[in-house]
Amino acid sequence: MLVLVAPGQGAQTPGFLTDWLALPGAADRVAAWSDAIGLDLAHYGTKADADEIRDTSVAQPLLVAAGLLSAAALGDMSEIAPGAVAGHSVGEITAAAFAGVLDDTAALALVRKRGLAMADAAAVTETGMSALLGGDPEVSVAHLEKLGLTPANVNGAGQIVAAGTMEQLAALNEDKPEGVRKVVPLKVAGAFHTHHMAPAVDKLAEAAKALAPADPKVTYVSNKDGRAVASGAEVLERLVGQVANPVRWDRCMETFKELGVTALIEVCPGGTLTGLAKRALPGVKTLALKTPADLDAARELVAEHAGHAEQA
Repeated sequence: MLVLVAPGQGAQTPGFLTDWLALPGAADRVAAWSDAIGLDLAHYGTKADADEIRDTSVAQPLLVAAGLLSAAALGDMSEIAPGAVAGHSVGEITAAAFAGVLDDTAALALVRKRGLAMADAAAVTETGMSALLGGDPEVSVAHLEKLGLTPANVNGAGQIVAAGTMEQLAALNEDKPEGVRKVVPLKVAGAFHTHHMAPAVDKLAEAAKALAPADPKVTYVSNKDGRAVASGAEVLERLVGQVANPVRWDRCMETFKELGVTALIEVCPGGTLTGLAKRALPGVKTLALKTPADLDAARELVAEHAGHAEQA
């Protein structure tokens, strides 16, 4: 059983869309999306520097566009036939498009509003996020709470991402939880999935009212609790609330295992989620779509593993 996943913010790098835009029809598709949301995705995906694409209002639509473009290059969803789809943080919107909950344009319009709302919320207080490498999750969570930080992403495979003010993150760097090898600042511009994002939830809820979500055509696994969600309305509701709630990617991977996953493909800019899967899902074949050069290997994996999720 194949799972198709989409990465979250921080996965972007300068120029990462360049090779994808050279594929037939890709530039036209991205130009149409850019016109629809009022953001030059091609420019930001090819010419912008790291600081420009770190901007939340740019990074989020850019990541969703990259995921949609790379998946389309792999094939339509009936050809890929994933047994389940999921996304990490903003990648959940990409996954909602994969599942047919939103069409591509609606997904990009929503993520554009999400990015702007979260950027506004992040501007209120200087905040950020850092990944903790190693250590015991229970020990780390207790230590973070002592420092006033939030375990915003519980990613599994021993990785937790802390979020809070820059002062709190500086304190964490000086006082790491027992067993943690390293604290790595992330390329994000705010304490996402924490109470700092509460103002963005209201704005996103208002934007969501204009959408007409369809029920997922494939199993859609939610960050909130790792549960498969069968209602399009509930998927949309969770997308709104998740902005200010922790990402439980560990539980998503547990659900993949319960569904019988045998292979996992991560769309562009892939790498982060396949890395977690290699550690948390031993025996599962993984592939990250980084450039179009990865498409042939991905198609082989699709041919071997495509199919529906097992019923729990």
